[in-house]
Amino acid sequence: MNDVADARRALLLLDLTDLGNSPTTADTDRLCRRAVGRAGSVAAVCLWPRWVARAVVRLAGSGVRIATVVNFPDGGDDIGAVVAETAQALADGADEIDMVLPYRSITIGRVDIAASMIDAVRAEVAAPQRLKVILETGELANLDVVRAAARLAIDHGADFVKSSTGKTAVSATRGAVEAMLHEIAASGRPVGIKPSGGIRTLDDARGYLHLADTIMGDQWASPTTFRFGASGLLDVLEAIIAGTHEVLVAESRVAESPPVETY
Repeated sequence: MNDVADARRALLLLDLTDLGNSPTTADTDRLCRRAVGRAGSVAAVCLWPRWVARAVVRLAGSGVRIATVVNFPDGGDDIGAVVAETAQALADGADEIDMVLPYRSITIGRVDIAASMIDAVRAEVAAPQRLKVILETGELANLDVVRAAARLAIDHGADFVKSSTGKTAVSATRGAVEAMLHEIAASGRPVGIKPSGGIRTLDDARGYLHLADTIMGDQWASPTTFRFGASGLLDVLEAIIAGTHEVLVAESRVAESPPVETY
């Protein structure tokens, strides 16, 4: 394994994300600056809809795409509200819409609600803009349901299927991503995948890329077919590329250590 080469590969596939509870203007500007670094530019930034227009200005000419979220994170079933949210985000300049599937509808057998929402949002999102459908796999009962949700999203026109919002107890897992990749392979459609949530290390990234290479082929994973949704992964990848990863790890351990009591 070549750590630097693998880190460079993963960096180009990253959706650098800030979906915290209360991001500020300064946070958005910082995210956009981080998206274009010495080691290379990430594929996209992913932020709340209210920051899309600002990110468009900050990243103009960089080649970094602007992704935003709708129906996030709750995955409700109000189709009209989600369509309106999508239309506004696109008007503000979003390149990619990450839409949370109304996954609870699927769990109670109302697949028609989920299908109708995908169809309605798909009608708003025209190429070269992309629609990523977030399945929230950690909230689905088992891998059979994950497969069914992925198949539904693919059949109704998703450009990507995405594992998770990162806001639930269980985010991306290799089992869920493997199931999603098999559905993509079986579909014959040019659909991408986005593991998201809990991806913090190069080994995490390697694990998901290994699945993609094994199931879809060594040359398949590219920014048009594969993304990582992560916030802290960029720091790790850049440190590996720069040769300072051991320092970063040591500093992280110090920061996480409990204070020493003195008497």
